[in-house]
Amino acid sequence: MTDSQAPAQTAEIPASPVAEPPPSRFWGFVIRRPYAVLALLGLLLWLPGILSLPPLDRDESRFAQASRQMVESGDPVDIRFGHVPRYKKPAGIYWLQSASTVIAGKIVHQGDTHHIWTYRLPSLLGAIAASWLTLWCALALAGVEVGLVAGLLMAVSVLLTAEASIATTDAVLLASVLAVQGVLLRAYRAARDPDAPPPSRRLILLGWAACAAGILVKFPVVPGVALVTLAGLAIWDRDVRWLRSLEPMRGVLLLLLLVMPWLVAITIQSQGAFLEQSLGNDFAAKLAGGQESHGMWPGYFLLLSAATFFPAILFVAPGIVQGFARRGEPAIRFLLVWAGAWWLLVEAVPTKLPHYVLSSYPALAILGALVVLTPPPAGFAVWWKVARWVAALQFALGAILLTAAPLLLPRLYGAGDVWWLMALAGTGAALAVAALVLGLRQSWRWALLLSLLAMLVFVPTLTAGVAPRLSQLWVTQRLKPLVVEASRPGDPPPALAGYQEPSMLFALGKDVVLTDGAGAADAGAKSGGLALVEDAELGAFLARLAELQADASAVSQLHGFNYSRGRKVHVTLYRVTQLRELP
Repeated sequence: MTDSQAPAQTAEIPASPVAEPPPSRFWGFVIRRPYAVLALLGLLLWLPGILSLPPLDRDESRFAQASRQMVESGDPVDIRFGHVPRYKKPAGIYWLQSASTVIAGKIVHQGDTHHIWTYRLPSLLGAIAASWLTLWCALALAGVEVGLVAGLLMAVSVLLTAEASIATTDAVLLASVLAVQGVLLRAYRAARDPDAPPPSRRLILLGWAACAAGILVKFPVVPGVALVTLAGLAIWDRDVRWLRSLEPMRGVLLLLLLVMPWLVAITIQSQGAFLEQSLGNDFAAKLAGGQESHGMWPGYFLLLSAATFFPAILFVAPGIVQGFARRGEPAIRFLLVWAGAWWLLVEAVPTKLPHYVLSSYPALAILGALVVLTPPPAGFAVWWKVARWVAALQFALGAILLTAAPLLLPRLYGAGDVWWLMALAGTGAALAVAALVLGLRQSWRWALLLSLLAMLVFVPTLTAGVAPRLSQLWVTQRLKPLVVEASRPGDPPPALAGYQEPSMLFALGKDVVLTDGAGAADAGAKSGGLALVEDAELGAFLARLAELQADASAVSQLHGFNYSRGRKVHVTLYRVTQLRELP
């Protein structure tokens, strides 16, 4: 039997024992406005976190501070964090964050660049675009109803919700990935299905432009997803002739025209340091081993998907089985290869962060949408049953974690229980349990509806309800008012010893002195002012002060939990008296 032939029908899967709802007037209204619905849902889910979460460590504060310095310097080529060049990522995301801050800051804050939400707007817009482009990719093989459900599953997923709410690269990057993959999907299907219209030359060149945009945001993810997908299809089909339809000569030329001006400019300005650090240090280090303590074993993303791809995970395993049953269809084969090839690649790379697998999720969301809206596959009855139970277990695990977070986090890192947070957690859990039961009974549309409602409860509860109350985690936000209160006119920038998270630069400015305990004592003795000293550096700080015969008085102190390093911290704020002459 060849791949293009239908699999043998060994057993019919029983029909759903629960009647699916007939198309309603409301649903008809919704599917006539799919893009508006996805945008509105995104705003409801993501704006509470965007507006309420403080600057997060470490990546968000690094990106936001570097973008703020780009605004302040007016230099769109060089990228700096504090006084140190930041050459790990290209400039695309910094351009977007700088532009959003200039525009929104001018409109809302009279030009003030210190508000983190303005740097998060590109992620918000990128995530909305990603949900739209998931719908657009689905339109290459199914109708708008399937596309809308796929977009909904992608939009409400925990991982995209997280990326939409913080000022990093990945929501914008996902939109670029989807733009490229959507073009490749249409070209591949047209080469295999005579009834499928080929993409226009204009659309193909727009796909190349999207690839260039992705390179400028975060090389090499966008071309990497495309290349592993094409390699997987070439192995499956043993045919690459259809690639000629992608206008490779014109496309590569367009890509170079878009990417090379900035790349040449930064190479000249950095004297080659950008290429050395971004490719030689950052990218190569991720391939060689677990960079920055982020090494994990293969299977990490599969285990984590119960939470990161909740609630879509309820439909993913059945979607894979259904997709395998329909693998003779070119578009379905493309989705299977897209999701599988990228997933296997990131599982094989030693360095693992939760967002690395995000580029596989849209293909899985489309397969999941087919489960919701199309009949189950003929045959594969055993695999279908196993898939439903696997999906149910994954969904249950994700629901338990989302329910436990509002109940446990305030106890561990905040002021204790809050009754209305407990009530909201219970409401979300009840909706999730109902969705789980309906999913097991194959009432997929009702399961979808209730899982969406569960996320509309869980997400604002966590981002706007729980997170601002976790005072032990927000060490920087508690230190900043202490520094402001203790500051005097003419003080130099404060010295930081021990606790040096990037959020401190975003809170206190690029000129803070990042040093150790002895260095903080030297800076204070030379210029006076404030020093923030963590306990690990306190001995060296006091010893150097004694050696210099300098005086320092403790102004205030606080305890907290450094979530970036996973340990408790105790920081003391000192005022150091300037010496007239240093020994």
